Amino acid sequence: MSIPQSLQHVVTRFERAPKNLRVQALLQYAKKVPPLPEDLLADRSELEQVHECQTPFFLATRVDPDGSVHLFFDAPLESPTVRGFAGILFEGLNGHPVEDVLAVPPDFYSTMGLGEVVSPLRLRGMSAILGRLQRQVREATAEG
Repeated sequence: MSIPQSLQHVVTRFERAPKNLRVQALLQYAKKVPPLPEDLLADRSELEQVHECQTPFFLATRVDPDGSVHLFFDAPLESPTVRGFAGILFEGLNGHPVEDVLAVPPDFYSTMGLGEVVSPLRLRGMSAILGRLQRQVREATAEG
């Protein structure tokens, strides 16, 4: 398993950041989560809830015919840590090929030092987000 270069870049930034700056960096990534497109706002049936998250968190993935994966996240603005993790995944994986997305290890964030700044319960939710995302991608490519 490996991490795409764009995601590794984010991981390295967090690894090198002092503990007190990791929280700030996570909050910055929360701002990078784009709003849902109109079609998902109008019909939320494509969104899957990640129940392991403490806050209502929903995601959807789409795979283009060329194999590019597109990520869609919906989480309250009042939940900056989970939105921050979604922002990290968006920046690191959105638009990447299926193979890159599926190759990300489930604990890729362990070296980022997030365990020092967020609770184990939130880390479990983060792991569940990646797991759901990868499952959706596998299902989409099995159907296609």
